[in-house]
Amino acid sequence: MSNALIIVDVQKDFCEGGSLAVAGGAGVAAGISRLLADEPDRWDHIVATKDYHIDPGTHFADSPDYVSTWPRHCVVGTPGSEFHPELATDRIEAIFHKGEYSAAYSGFEGQAEGGESLVDWLRRHGVDRVDVVGIATDHCVRATALDAAREGFATTVLLDLTAAVAPDTTDVALRAFEGAGITTVGAPVSKAA
Repeated sequence: MSNALIIVDVQKDFCEGGSLAVAGGAGVAAGISRLLADEPDRWDHIVATKDYHIDPGTHFADSPDYVSTWPRHCVVGTPGSEFHPELATDRIEAIFHKGEYSAAYSGFEGQAEGGESLVDWLRRHGVDRVDVVGIATDHCVRATALDAAREGFATTVLLDLTAAVAPDTTDVALRAFEGAGITTVGAPVSKAA
């Protein structure tokens, strides 16, 4: 069996200067790249997810609540949907696009080019353990990690390589990780309360 790193939504729109910027997002991109360079043999496989919206319905709102509705972000064909330039992408084996016509927080809702799901890709490659990093700790990282655990993967969230939207929702995510038997390492970058 083997292990994989899942890089969640490290996209321009979720980093400083983007339409839905999360404080520390660019630092997360750079930190992931440093880790990949420093520990090139740590993971057998590396995959990534992208928010990839066309018309996600009520996910976008003119007056967002920043819990279930959001400003427009990661729209297909816009610069904001691209990976942040600080993220080293040369070792990413597959990218799973999610949310064309729905909210789709979890990478497990996405599909690679050709239609393969993340869970099928991981199983086809004999993966039994995953580490999850990216943006945002309390939303897409949370959903992806919980789905990974639900699918039977031994799951660890490397919190130092995640950035969070808000303290309250981050606390909810951390409790959910504990309840699902997900290992956490470090602490997320988070906006001040």
